Amino acid sequence: MDSKKRSSTEAEGSKERGLVHVWKAGSCSATPERLPGWGEKTVLQAALGVKHGVLLTEDGAVYSFGTLPWRNGPAEICPRGPILEDALVGQYVVTVAAGSFHNGAVTESGVVFMWGENSAGQCAVASQQYVPEPNPVSISDSETSPSLAVRILQLACGEEHTLALSISREIWAWGTGCQLGLITTTFPVTKPQKVEHLAGRIVLQVACGAFHSLALVQCLPSQDLKPVPERCNQCSQLLITMTDKEDHVIISDSHCCPLGVTLSESQAENQASTAISPATETPHSQGEVLENALVENHPPGATQLNVGNVQTTGGDAISSQLDIVGTTDMSSARNIPSYPDTQAVNEYVQKLSDDSNRENSENGEKPVPSQPLVEEAIPNLHSPPTTSTSVLNSLVVSCASAVGVRVAATYEAGALSLKKVMNFYSIAPCEPGAQAGSSSVGPEGLKDSREEQVKQESMQGKKSSSLVDIREEESEGGSRRLSLPGLLSQVSPRLLRKAARVKTRTVVLTPTYSGEADALLPSLRTEVWTWGKGKEGQLGHGDVLPRLQPLCVKCLDGKEVIHLEAGGYHSLALTAKSQVYSWGSNTFGQLGHCDFPTTVPRLAKVNSGVWSIAADQDYSLFLVDTEDFQPGLYYSGRQDPTEGDSLPENHSGTKTPVLLSCSKLGYISRVTAGKDSYLALVDKNIMGYIASLHELATTERRFYSKLSDIKSQILRPLLSLDNLGTTSTVQLLQEVASRFSKLCYLIGQHGASLSSFLHGKKEARSLVILKHASLFLDSYTEQVSSPVSCSVSAGFFCQGEQLLNQKRLD
Repeated sequence: MDSKKRSSTEAEGSKERGLVHVWKAGSCSATPERLPGWGEKTVLQAALGVKHGVLLTEDGAVYSFGTLPWRNGPAEICPRGPILEDALVGQYVVTVAAGSFHNGAVTESGVVFMWGENSAGQCAVASQQYVPEPNPVSISDSETSPSLAVRILQLACGEEHTLALSISREIWAWGTGCQLGLITTTFPVTKPQKVEHLAGRIVLQVACGAFHSLALVQCLPSQDLKPVPERCNQCSQLLITMTDKEDHVIISDSHCCPLGVTLSESQAENQASTAISPATETPHSQGEVLENALVENHPPGATQLNVGNVQTTGGDAISSQLDIVGTTDMSSARNIPSYPDTQAVNEYVQKLSDDSNRENSENGEKPVPSQPLVEEAIPNLHSPPTTSTSVLNSLVVSCASAVGVRVAATYEAGALSLKKVMNFYSIAPCEPGAQAGSSSVGPEGLKDSREEQVKQESMQGKKSSSLVDIREEESEGGSRRLSLPGLLSQVSPRLLRKAARVKTRTVVLTPTYSGEADALLPSLRTEVWTWGKGKEGQLGHGDVLPRLQPLCVKCLDGKEVIHLEAGGYHSLALTAKSQVYSWGSNTFGQLGHCDFPTTVPRLAKVNSGVWSIAADQDYSLFLVDTEDFQPGLYYSGRQDPTEGDSLPENHSGTKTPVLLSCSKLGYISRVTAGKDSYLALVDKNIMGYIASLHELATTERRFYSKLSDIKSQILRPLLSLDNLGTTSTVQLLQEVASRFSKLCYLIGQHGASLSSFLHGKKEARSLVILKHASLFLDSYTEQVSSPVSCSVSAGFFCQGEQLLNQKRLD
């Protein structure tokens, strides 16, 4: 009798979990509705496409709903409610995914099934427009002998491609486009291939946008890091670059191999049209675009020594791109004209000024007198053009002093500025009516085309690892050019104080790798890698270039990203500190802030701590913690016009994320976004169990945020100072900080684990803190058994606060 009563209670409880509620996208005031035609089965996961969706139930069954044009019967194309995928009956499915018009499922044994539209090979079937029913996909590793079947953990689907994450943490791809990450020009790819660029790395998650891809990768342990060579093994370009940022020097190791950049035919033609000397040819390596940008009115005897491409006296060009991070003018891939001495610079500027004055007089404008360059303010930056290494060494030497850094950057930025101006006013010889040595302005159409060309070329050369947005770089570069040639009086006093300041030690607070904890809990030492089309900046590399191969988003290093989501043309990254970084298209405010579209990650402006995210083409969803521990849902993005709108086609967007009214639904455990609608899985608070789980997860995430603030704002600055006392005192403090950091990291891992737990079945016996309690108890015991008492620790913190205040005054 008791067993019958218990089974009845469990059945009643299952009806109150995994409830499906659907909103219409494009409105913040829409009322959620239950999914039409759906029964009372518990749904664990849902995935949405453009006009369809798939549901995964607790018993491993898969259902499809919406418009299904790949189905055979007319009644199945637009069913009244979700229909069971019969081909998957008997297969226990553990995860599902949906692209724009195709679907995927992974079984418990790691087998992939694909169905839906297959015009681009996204279902891994050759010469077939549609795949009506789930079809198994054969994935085998040809590197093993004999070939072994690859088991899959997770799927992600875009519009024309599919990514699969294997149990060995490798990425397999098929479909069409550079978003596959494969070095091939033959499309579609219907046989899954391994993304070799990330082979050997531990990939934690994959995500697909419409035409771009993202991967969350675990950082390499410090002992596995190899010495960085001086040049790239593929393109022979320098791997170490430098630039100045107002009052300090940035040394960058963020090299972008040209094999990771694809160029459209129009861009290649535009670059070819700027070559003034057809007789000079530049050798091309694979995927590398070089340009011989000699100028018609350039002094014939001047030696061409470019920061971008170093040319030897024999006429052969050696590609040696010095990628500069942080400034548009110094990161451009175009050739930068430089001169062997300041006399040539003065002559060229004077000639350019004369041409400009003559143009102004023709237009009836008053010429502006030009300022001659000051020879004493220009250091001898360039040595004779022997090898590209000598150029780098010369730059390093010239940037050794604070003054030299500023003057060198100003000089090079000014040189590029002059080159852009010269290209704007000159006429390419391939155009009709061009005259040698002429620099006068042609018709307005020619001027517009030149302006667009300069803009495209400046955009084309963006360095993939830029840490600020393109527009900010252009603004900063413009203000710097105003200070040409960079006199000594322009060096800030703050820079001189920094140069004279005693160097402080650098202490790494991130604990070393723990095999047991990292095997049981999510890793927080992560990197974000992106590739594919980037015309909206959705790759996050500071430019709008496409990438053939995965490239690391450097500005997310150390941010502890735990989950990625990709919209149509934007991307989201969720961190362990409950923050969201967003980048890409922001036409409707889908990035969560009102700033212009950004090509690098920026923080979304969500008021509460975020623990789950979703995104589609023009909106984003943020699931947040609230004061009463019941999750709240924020919407940010497209706003469709209402019925009474005078402009029915006028779409607008949100300026900041808007909190939806959904408190009466229950406890939201997961959100999913599609083009026309978005969906939430909701649990009712059964006997207080669901509320307790959410309270535990929310408290752990908030606790980790507080501990992270203490570590970053107190411990790290405190340990970096030199005047902390005796050696024993410093060692004691470092021991306390080390134990604190280890405990802090464990709490962050547990918070991320609880977020994933709420997405699943929510069985209490599967909680890590209960299954592996000794892991947590040992860490807490080690922390409280520290030889330093709380009062001594408080004294250290007070001393640290005083030192930090003194540092701010300096």
